[in-house]
Amino acid sequence: MKPIYLDHSATTPVHPEVLTAMISFFANHFGNPSSIHREGRLAREAVEGARARVAALIGAAPAEIVFTSGGTEADNLALLGTAFVEKQGRNQIITSTIEHHAVENACRHLAECGFEVTFLPVDGEGRVNPDDVRKAVTEKTFLISIMHANNEIGTIQPLREIGAIARERGVLFHTDAVQSVGKIPVAVADLGVDLLSIAGHKISGPKGTGALYVRRGTELAPITFGGHQEGNLRNGTENVPGIVGLGKACEIARRDLASQMTHLRTLRELLEERIRAEIPDIRVHGHPLERLPQLLSVSFAGVSGEALVRELDLRGIAVSAGSACTAGSTKISHVLAALGMPEALAVGTVRFSLGRDNTEEEIGRAVSILKALVEKRRILVELEGSVGGRGCR
Repeated sequence: MKPIYLDHSATTPVHPEVLTAMISFFANHFGNPSSIHREGRLAREAVEGARARVAALIGAAPAEIVFTSGGTEADNLALLGTAFVEKQGRNQIITSTIEHHAVENACRHLAECGFEVTFLPVDGEGRVNPDDVRKAVTEKTFLISIMHANNEIGTIQPLREIGAIARERGVLFHTDAVQSVGKIPVAVADLGVDLLSIAGHKISGPKGTGALYVRRGTELAPITFGGHQEGNLRNGTENVPGIVGLGKACEIARRDLASQMTHLRTLRELLEERIRAEIPDIRVHGHPLERLPQLLSVSFAGVSGEALVRELDLRGIAVSAGSACTAGSTKISHVLAALGMPEALAVGTVRFSLGRDNTEEEIGRAVSILKALVEKRRILVELEGSVGGRGCR
């Protein structure tokens, strides 16, 4: 039976149109964009065409797009690049407790370098309170970095309100929009951001590609050193096939955004309805309304999410867990911990993330298999508990 892939928030299959666009830049048009001969000019034209397509998806100007190797590099360039610009004593960064590790760990590195980092809490639905942002801003704040939508639970943050606070206080505002771009409407002017991170492989583009939107006039220091590519912000010969693929993926995402939002939301609602109706003792995470259309995070009481992921995989269904479980010990994700979830429930978390090729038939089949597995695991846990068994199941 055909496998069912429900892990699109981890990565997506490359769209056939993207692959077609890339192939000729591997095989035929292989020039270096910095070369002035014909092959170099063709490569440069392709890079700049892709830059325009990325910009169009988020309502930016092409000159405001810097190509990177992915979302992680884009996040690092945004945080470290603003940190190492002379700021006349301003050394505070404000972020949240549920950021992707690319932001979280960059902030922790900056803290080790002497910067002050303020981690703001979130509520039980994973939302940052804009009033907390306002209270945290001081005369030393130079950057606020709050993700647009969370990669584990799908909650969408109130960026417009936070962006207004940043502008009011003269503070730069960055958002990791890796999970939201191409899934919901994203317009940099509407959100009020100065910096925004994108990753190609989350929108049916190639892995190893990404971009950072840098609002015109925003000063950044480079974090790599070499040639003068990407406005001196991302040195090294450009990944032309990857950039072409990213540009095409953004073009497709823009073209298909409305229909894909409807398709994904319909499937997610069906998945949630079926799980709620057929499996007792569950908890759905994230904001009930301000949530990505393609993502569903669910905790199954009394069951290990890792065990469910493994057993679903054996049956041809790919999903992600919300916790790590090894050798009789558990470690819940920092996102679930920030929501204040009890560890016993958090370890039973599974993330389902849908894509353009998923169908209602696949959702029905996945839920039927999931129901049987949850019932089986709960019976095993109950039996082992009755004879003194313990550990991570």
